[in-house]
Amino acid sequence: MNKSNYTLSVLSVFILAGFLSCSETRRPNIVLFLVDDMGWQDTSVPFHSERTPFNDLYQTPSMERLAAQGMKFTQAYSHSVCSPTRVSLMSGMNAARHRVTNWTLRRNATNDRPHETLNMPGWNVNGMQPTDSIEHAVYVTPLPQILKDNGYFTIHCGKAHFGAISTPGEDPSNLGFNINIAGHAAGGPGSFHGEKNYSAVWRNGSPVWDVPGLDKYHGTNTNLTEALTREAILALDSAMKTEQPFFLYMSHYAVHAPIEEDYRFIDKYQGMNPVEAKYASMLESMDKSLGDLMDYLKKKGIDENTIVLFTSDNGGLSAVARGGVPHTHNKPLSSGKGSAHEGGIREPMIVSWPGVTRGGSTTDSYLIIEDFFPTILEMAQINNYQTVQQIDGKSFGSILKRENDHPNERALFWHIPNNWGPTGPGIGASSTIRKGDWKLIYYHASQNFELFNISDDIAERNNLAPREKETRDKLAKELGEYLRSVDAQMPTFKATGGQVPWPDEILR
Repeated sequence: MNKSNYTLSVLSVFILAGFLSCSETRRPNIVLFLVDDMGWQDTSVPFHSERTPFNDLYQTPSMERLAAQGMKFTQAYSHSVCSPTRVSLMSGMNAARHRVTNWTLRRNATNDRPHETLNMPGWNVNGMQPTDSIEHAVYVTPLPQILKDNGYFTIHCGKAHFGAISTPGEDPSNLGFNINIAGHAAGGPGSFHGEKNYSAVWRNGSPVWDVPGLDKYHGTNTNLTEALTREAILALDSAMKTEQPFFLYMSHYAVHAPIEEDYRFIDKYQGMNPVEAKYASMLESMDKSLGDLMDYLKKKGIDENTIVLFTSDNGGLSAVARGGVPHTHNKPLSSGKGSAHEGGIREPMIVSWPGVTRGGSTTDSYLIIEDFFPTILEMAQINNYQTVQQIDGKSFGSILKRENDHPNERALFWHIPNNWGPTGPGIGASSTIRKGDWKLIYYHASQNFELFNISDDIAERNNLAPREKETRDKLAKELGEYLRSVDAQMPTFKATGGQVPWPDEILR
């Protein structure tokens, strides 16, 4: 080989090595699309083993598109109300450990309703905080802060609901987000209508619910979901200029109450009950936002290097709404938001990871919301990080990669020692374990159990606790041991002041 050829050969090796190195270290953009109060069947994408009438009722073509290019999870779980889910998502902790077990709003104020026989514990009413100086709060190293510290441009858009008013945690900018759009302490919007300035004062409500930072849309006919999407796209333009990978937390206020129509879609649903029609238009509005973001990624040529994760924070609100009908049903699941039954905790979930997930694939492997924390960091190739909190979540990256379909033998836990308010199946202070096909719910007020075989009885109609005593007792023991291991809080009896027994104590 002559000298010039040798030089070219060596140079080629260095160029190739540099290219491979860049390819290996090119980290993906990540979009986490979180919907508020969306039920498992509130979509044209079926998450059951067969289509239901609700899949034919709602129009969500963008979800269909995402499912066609990614993986659908049929057994994805959250907590049953919003703040516990969001704190678990951003901290990687189970609610029993972080103690934000009900929804938050005002500093040092509980939102528990009075209960006839129980006093609820002093839970972390001030939510999640980036400092240990806030009382009645959990101190965490937030997910976006880790991403930001490791080179990601981080964007929060929409509902925050992490910390109470006048605490650092109410502002997403204090939790590691470079940009915060419309996020504050409240867990719902005053209105979805720009003509009403996204304010509750139009219905004689408190200004605490007014969505901040969207003044330029006030007085217009711009739906809140559309306004947030436009602002998210502007923020993505800013992110693109930095040449950093980005993390967009697209956290919609939709489809939370108030149930208000999106004028762009309401005419499609004439003939339905008016409340249900409004809700259907809100779902389609949310779905258009997903499609608009997917279109943006494609237009910018970054769709093949962007992971999109879609889920909801809890089940649909199935309580009777104004007009005499519930606006969502969750069927065939039982109950809804606030319930330990499947309708309160099982969520629609889709993940598209280009080059990793197989388009149109489905998994029955179950997971819980705190699993997003380690999974997203794994996706971002961030392996060495430290947190002040202990992480309960387990990465589901191996499921996405089809390296290992989890056999659903891991135990999942829910704990809500609170009186959320509404009534219905599975609603009330309780602790729950799911392991394999079995699910055990322990009710604090009555000290009664419900035991279901979820694979045989997804609607939770047949309580097997009286018959399957061996399974009941085994799960109660594991549930009690877990709750004690994380120092979980329990209610006390008004009559005696004594603590409600652990689930395994009443079996002795």
